[in-house]
Amino acid sequence: MFIHIGGDDIIESKDVIAIIDYQYVASSSINEEMVNNQKKANNVLSFHGEETKSIIITKDHIYYSPLSVLTLKKRASMISTISKLDDYSNDETFEET
Repeated sequence: MFIHIGGDDIIESKDVIAIIDYQYVASSSINEEMVNNQKKANNVLSFHGEETKSIIITKDHIYYSPLSVLTLKKRASMISTISKLDDYSNDETFEET
């Protein structure tokens, strides 16, 4: 499944390692160092012209998102819920008579 993280970016939910509030990145030297190292390796993708509210860490990249952690969490949990629903699209019990 996929998660729309703002702008034109969509990522696979299975690749998400963490979603962190952007305010906490600067307050933690470890997080700040990790982001800086990934920037040097050109693995950080950011939005231009929009305020960053969260960062999404995946296996290969770090994404800056204008969406809050709560919004992204809701989107991810909706995907999880949808994937657990039963599929009745081919069920013959609902045929028209």
